[in-house]
Amino acid sequence: MPETRQARPRVVVTRELTDAVMERMEALFDATNNRADVPMTRDQLAEAMATCDVLVPTVTDVIDAGLIEGAGERLRLIANYGAGIDHIALQAARARDIIVTHTPGVLTEDTADMTMALILAVPRRLVDGEKLIRSGDWRGWSPGGMLGRRIGGKRLAIVGMGRIGQAVAARARAFGLSVHYHNRHRLPQVLEAQLGAIWHADLDDMLRIADIVSINAPHTEQTQHLIDARRLALLGSHAYLINTARGEIIDEAALIEALEQGRLAGAGLDVYEREPAVDPRLLALPNVTLLPHMGSATIEGRAAMGDKVIANIRVWVDGHRPPDQVLEGWI
Repeated sequence: MPETRQARPRVVVTRELTDAVMERMEALFDATNNRADVPMTRDQLAEAMATCDVLVPTVTDVIDAGLIEGAGERLRLIANYGAGIDHIALQAARARDIIVTHTPGVLTEDTADMTMALILAVPRRLVDGEKLIRSGDWRGWSPGGMLGRRIGGKRLAIVGMGRIGQAVAARARAFGLSVHYHNRHRLPQVLEAQLGAIWHADLDDMLRIADIVSINAPHTEQTQHLIDARRLALLGSHAYLINTARGEIIDEAALIEALEQGRLAGAGLDVYEREPAVDPRLLALPNVTLLPHMGSATIEGRAAMGDKVIANIRVWVDGHRPPDQVLEGWI
């Protein structure tokens, strides 16, 4: 028989979610919502984890081993509001028999849309053009004005071919891009054919032929600084780098140096290695489009994330394994 838990568990939500999600949380559970949306300090997180049954953190909350080891006996579920779980010490949670869940799948299309937007915006200089109009300095059309790079026919190299990588590939093919990818495991040939995607077992080999690189891999120990100075040097001065995954996957200092020295044509970044801090050198570069980690920021997506969190908690309360439990393979 499944283990039935307290019908109204004490739930602490670390950031402000949508009104509908917060109201439903309060109706279903003994929930404390952070309606002020001020990020919780480490001490506040520790206090919450000492007394709650369920913690609902977000990507802004670092739930490290120390916090988990010091958590109260009541804490049995960390229901993450987001797909990425690199901010949670999974091994420490497993050692305490604390279940961790996340919200996969619901942000795939939104993030792929934003990735494609950057793939278009950076080579075609859309942000530069918008700034020129607002400056009042535009003097009308000219043959040599605002020249960018054509998208069609270019080679797009996707690093990480999970749900989001595949969704990016489908969009890119419609724009006439040649799709290449590197992944731990090769996709089935039927899916490769559908996406028109060419697999590269060796990441370095793929980077050497890339015109545009899109980072769509999760952040893990294996992908920390996966794109470092050596790999950036494999790209040509005509290449563009797009990152809507996690900032830590790219060695940001090495990227800045490559951009400053003209060894890369440009970059489109939605994530940063030390966010919310953004390196001032990035702000000064004219060939970089910078976004405030908004790849998944749609009303529909945020609502769907909340629905998944609530579903995971309710199934856990009923004594069953939550549908989006993070399993052994993530560690």
